[in-house]
Amino acid sequence: MAEKKSMSLTVKVLIGMALGIIVGLGINLLHLNGAGGWINTYIVNGLFLIAGKMFVTALKMLVVPLVIFSLITGVIGIGDIKALGKVGGKSFALYMLTTAIAIAVGIGIAASIGIGEGVHMSTEAAFTAKEAPALSSVLINIIPSNFINAMAQGNMLQIIFFSILLGISILMVGKKALPVIELVEIGNEIMMKMVNIVMAVAPYAVFALLARAMANLGLGLLADLAGYVLVLIGALMIHLFVTLMTILKVFSGKSPAMFLKKMRETQIFAFSTSSSNATIPVTLRTVTTRLGVDNSVASFTVPFGATINMDGTAIMQGVATVFIANAYGVDLGIAGYLTVILMSVLASIGTAGVPGVGLIMLSMVFTQVGLPVEGIGLILGVDRLLDMIRTAVNVSGDAAVSVIVGKSEGKLDDAIYDDPNAGILTDDELDIPDEVEQELAEVIHKIKEED
Repeated sequence: MAEKKSMSLTVKVLIGMALGIIVGLGINLLHLNGAGGWINTYIVNGLFLIAGKMFVTALKMLVVPLVIFSLITGVIGIGDIKALGKVGGKSFALYMLTTAIAIAVGIGIAASIGIGEGVHMSTEAAFTAKEAPALSSVLINIIPSNFINAMAQGNMLQIIFFSILLGISILMVGKKALPVIELVEIGNEIMMKMVNIVMAVAPYAVFALLARAMANLGLGLLADLAGYVLVLIGALMIHLFVTLMTILKVFSGKSPAMFLKKMRETQIFAFSTSSSNATIPVTLRTVTTRLGVDNSVASFTVPFGATINMDGTAIMQGVATVFIANAYGVDLGIAGYLTVILMSVLASIGTAGVPGVGLIMLSMVFTQVGLPVEGIGLILGVDRLLDMIRTAVNVSGDAAVSVIVGKSEGKLDDAIYDDPNAGILTDDELDIPDEVEQELAEVIHKIKEED
């Protein structure tokens, strides 16, 4: 009798996503989510909210320890400080390049179509601008004055800096640090198992997250800003399927189709959470076990990319700038748009990969080029849905750069990348193997005898 094949996590997540969108839109279109109603109170903002928040919080719980263990292990795995510098330099250059291309694509498409021209919209929505951080402050703040505080706040650049410094210091100690190296490697393996455990409930969490989002957002609010929404989504898709895949193929020679197939699961997580940082555990697992990038590279490129690589957000800034400029009759000119590109690239370094950060960055850009910040109120209503889409583009950029850097450093396993089934998580992988249980039982028995 043939053994029943377990359904992969990706398939389950896709089913959860589809059902979540259908249920959420059904609730919205049937007006079942009215304020004070039973469904709105106990289902949409009750069950769905609790399940979704618990899952996202669990992912965030894993981020800091996973990045620390993984990055220290990665530094030790490279074993060469010069090689580490090459990985960092290549990653930074590629992230800045893709971000600059992304916002140029957004501006180019929006300007050629002329979205916002003749639009005279009024809004009561208010948005408070934030000043752009000075480059000197960004550089100074990379070094944590208190690492415990950096961990508590989830300041990824500071965590990356400390972890790399600690990894280098362990290498410099030499043989005496072997127990520490073994401890860190075991810790990294344990954290990846924790990721698998949390991901096991992902299909249900994705259902809850998307059902609540669709129930609250619906599709009606897209009508008034159809031009802006369609152009932005179009620009995001062009960047994902054309720009990023062309860069991936040219610089790594790897199949874009295989990349997109293996990234579906991560893209759905990013879409559901709207947070590159919260998706780090999933992205890191996909990049290492599904795409074959060695942990010594992925442990740096993934958290680094979640912090400074914001291709989707950059495209939004380009499209939104053109839309608001046209709506208010402001001619920015070539110099103004070049300023927007430069500001967006710099702002991406100093802002975190969390929900809503795109609007904060956009306010910085508007202030710099003299556009009315209150214009952001025009797009506030649709930004939540669009934020979900651009976060999926952001994590795709992180993974693409990881593959390129891994290939260039000889740290990419082609066999894993080319195998469509490599790294697929099934229910069987969550079981504790019999031999592991036996080993644990023997160790515990030995400890008892010694006592």
